[in-house]
Amino acid sequence: MDFELNNRDKELKKQMREFTEKEILPKVSDYESGKISLRDLTDSMGWAGIFRLVVPQKYGGYDEQVSCMALCLAREELAKGYYFAAATIATQGLGAVPISVLGSEAQKKEYLPELASGELKISFCLTEEEAGSDVSNIQTTAVRVGDEYVINGTKRFASNAGLSDACVVFAKTDPDQGIKGLSAFLVDVKNPGVKLKRNLPILCKDVLGEYSFNDCRVSKSNLLGEEGQGFLVAMKTLDVMRPTVGGHVIGLAQAALDAALEYSQRRTQFGTPLADMQATQMKLAEMAAELSAARLLVYQAAIAKDTGDEKLTLKSSIAKLYATEAAQRIVDQALQIHGGNGVLAGDFPLERYYREVRAPRIYEGTSEIQKIVIARRLLKGQSIDFDL
Repeated sequence: MDFELNNRDKELKKQMREFTEKEILPKVSDYESGKISLRDLTDSMGWAGIFRLVVPQKYGGYDEQVSCMALCLAREELAKGYYFAAATIATQGLGAVPISVLGSEAQKKEYLPELASGELKISFCLTEEEAGSDVSNIQTTAVRVGDEYVINGTKRFASNAGLSDACVVFAKTDPDQGIKGLSAFLVDVKNPGVKLKRNLPILCKDVLGEYSFNDCRVSKSNLLGEEGQGFLVAMKTLDVMRPTVGGHVIGLAQAALDAALEYSQRRTQFGTPLADMQATQMKLAEMAAELSAARLLVYQAAIAKDTGDEKLTLKSSIAKLYATEAAQRIVDQALQIHGGNGVLAGDFPLERYYREVRAPRIYEGTSEIQKIVIARRLLKGQSIDFDL
């Protein structure tokens, strides 16, 4: 059993680290204050070729098929710099993967090359006020009228809102069929029936927002796949992207551990460095152990996706659950080591890390949903033992 990254993955990780250190870390305070627009950051990521990771090679992408491992490694390094950088590659992926999975050849040629270059930004519009974990309760409808569909409804927590040029919108084409009546559509945000109602400034502006669709008319050619395949599109997309949430939080947790190590060696109390105190050493050891376990689980899930493992859903849910919960604990311990300085904004990064680490336990499937998924897979006979 080989736990080493291959040379290509190591090189990608190195490139992402260099980009983070050069283009992100020196500008974090300016991104936080709004002095530098987040669009400038997404543009620089596009120029660096980072969005190529979410598109197949045939359409300008990085790998023959979208590599979950590559996305995990990229998000891990970007998260050490700034939340939005690691999040925006994911939101671009959430829009690109549905097109790769079920898009027509015409749709792929129209959207994927510009998504790969970063010229086109896209939103994933699944969640609604009464439909978060319960996708079957989606109220947005898409009614067929001749050669068009008329979409009506409101989407909350739409990714990339405020920056996007297009959306992948999930709507009921047959409300009586529950999730089997769910379909997915490509919608231009300049469509007169689309309105950005408001930004939801969670962590930073333009990450999330609300879109309303009022008699929004789109051609039948904007349908992804066939009617009733929307739930399939959503689940296949989340199978690719869910392990990368783990990649994001292990990068954030690593940054917190690094900060705690550095701070504990120079901060003295009662005439001795914090690092010489057993209480601090125990915290650091626990943080390192949890981070190592989380990283292995995330990489295992990424390999499962890239190799077509039938246990992908089980492994990705375990990875997402453990990594996000462990990262929360690691950041909390790192902040505790910083004491009062940990909650100060600006001078130390822990206050920002503490804000950034909370949301991943909710999006792309809450921790509670992951537990249900894991239990159901186990009860159906899937094993967590290694296949011998």
